[in-house]
Order: sequence, then structure tokens, then C-alpha cells
Amino acid sequence: MSGDELSADLERALAATREVGESDLENRLRPARLEEFIGQPRVREQLDLVLQGALRRGRPPDHVLLSGPPGLGKTSLAMIIGTELGSAVRITSGPALERAGDLAAMLSNLVEGDVLFIDEIHRMARPAEEMLYLAMEDFRVDIVVGKGPGATSIPLDVAPFTLVGATTRAGSLTGPLRDRFGFTGHMEFYEPSDLELVVARSAQILEVDLQPDGGREIAFRSRGTPRIANRLLRRVRDYAEVRADGRVTREIARAALAVYDVDELGLDRLDRAVLAALVRSFGGGPVGVSTLAVAVGEEPGTVEEVCEPYLVRAGMLARTPRGRVATPAAWRHLGEKPPEPDSRDEPDEQGPPTLFG
Repeated sequence: MSGDELSADLERALAATREVGESDLENRLRPARLEEFIGQPRVREQLDLVLQGALRRGRPPDHVLLSGPPGLGKTSLAMIIGTELGSAVRITSGPALERAGDLAAMLSNLVEGDVLFIDEIHRMARPAEEMLYLAMEDFRVDIVVGKGPGATSIPLDVAPFTLVGATTRAGSLTGPLRDRFGFTGHMEFYEPSDLELVVARSAQILEVDLQPDGGREIAFRSRGTPRIANRLLRRVRDYAEVRADGRVTREIARAALAVYDVDELGLDRLDRAVLAALVRSFGGGPVGVSTLAVAVGEEPGTVEEVCEPYLVRAGMLARTPRGRVATPAAWRHLGEKPPEPDSRDEPDEQGPPTLFG
């Protein structure tokens, strides 16, 4: 991407942001309108059509499901939907809706056109989910009063609203719930060029003296995730202000990220510990995730949900029916010589040979 193109795209992304004056840091870094949301071009185009069509008809848009890994902008898009519609956004999460009454209380307080955002919607309790079916289709809920033979059902009308659900595990949603969404947006990991724009935009908002090569270095180590890019930018800013002159150059970014144990591929201490255990303690595998977790002193869920997705995508780790296996790229990344090919099980899920290949 040329310097002129980068400047033009950045100016467009910053156009609305300059008018936003929130004091909260996270809110300041969130894009306020769809036009300033960087990346995800397909989802942006599709969502824009959904919203513009609804505005022209003067009716709430179809319910929206946003799926994808953490940190890609699902919450930001939910806030943007409310802004574009000129509606209030009511926020909750799936784990918070343990009982049907919890959901009924939220639904009864909605006014026409409101946006209800449920994060991690796949973790809703089943009673609340079943109540949500009727609310999404017919804009009413049935409140059960009493127990046993004397229980009665009281219908309660709900103002027409738009539900925005966010999930990191779309496959965990039940079929009836997934089918009630009129639009599903699948969020993808970002390319480094898009993350450069994200970092440059955040640097201007935070008033960080970021040089293009410094932003590029941060972008390439951000694991394709804007949330991580913004977090690394803030840590590099701290280093630049305390140990340098405040300017974030490539050299400063590299030195800062070395302090915070983020290597050139974005792997952190735990990622490298998993690879080191797999390669040096277990000869490259295969090894079960529970055994691997014990070796690095973490819970199996942490290894499986935090480390493994990125290592697979980076081509460092592969899953096989017998366990996890280190790829030749993992051996080379640790400075070890890969073993000769043998009869080890073929992986059933393979990442690309390179991070952005």
C-alpha cells in the first residue's frame, strides 16, 4: 500500500472519530460509524445494505449474528448498528442470562427500534434461549406465573427491536436460534495492511508519535487482531515515552515488544512455552492437550482456546487423532532442526504454511 493510499484511507477512517470525545480509552478507540470501521470489507458492505434497506422502509432491520474469533470488532459493530439506526443499544451477555426471567426483564424495558446486544450468545441458558425464540419472531414473550397445575401463562408484548448476537463459537448455537437471524456476518482475521491502518488511527487518537515503520512492526506482531494491535501500541507507547524520546520507530517497537515477550510472529511467552514443551519435552508429539497443559503449568482450556488457534493458523501446530504435533515451522522457530518425516499421524486440521500465506 502506497503512502498516499494509506493517508487517504486513514483520513476517511478518522473523519467521524475526530468528533468523538469520550474520555474512556476503549470507547475512544472504537469506530463510531460504519464508514470508519477498518477491515472486514464484505461484512461492512453486507451490513450496510441491511441497515440502509431498513432505514428506507422505516422498520427495524433483521436480527444480526456476528461470529468470529475474539478481538475482531464484533462489539464495535454492534455499537455502530445502534448509531447508524439512531437507536439505543442495550448490552448484556449470554452467561448473565441464567433464567428466562432475566431475559424477560430486559425485553420488557425495550422501546421500539432499540438494539439488544447479547455477547457470547451461545452461552445463554436454555430457558432464556427458548423465550428468545418467540421474542425474535413474534415480538412477544410468555411469562409463566405459578407452578404445577395452577401455573398460568401471561403473554407480554415486546416492542419491535433488533437483536445483535455475538459469538466466538457459531457452531455451538442451536439450530433454532441460528435460523432466526436474518443476517450472519462472519468476521475474519485482519491482513497486516489493515492492521497498519488500525494502529495509525489509534496512534492519532492517543497522540502517539508513530512512524510508518513502527506501525508496520506492531501490525505484523498483532496476530491479525485489532484488539491486540491496540494493546501492543499502548505498551510500545509506554516504552517510547520512558526509555526513548517518545517517537515510535521500528527499532523502538522491536525493543519494546522484546520487553513484553512478543516475538516477530506475535507469539508470546505462553505460546513459545507450549511449542518448547511439544518440541523439546515430547519430541514434537503427538501429545494430548491435557499433558501439554501440565507441562506448561496451565489449564487445558487455556492451551486449547488461547494458544492453539493461533499456533494452528500460524502453521506451528497441527491436530491429529492421537494429539498435537509440532510442524517443521515450529522446530525452526525455536532454532531446532526438524526431524525427518516419519509415519506420524497426518493432521486432521492444518493451518497455512505461513502466518499470512
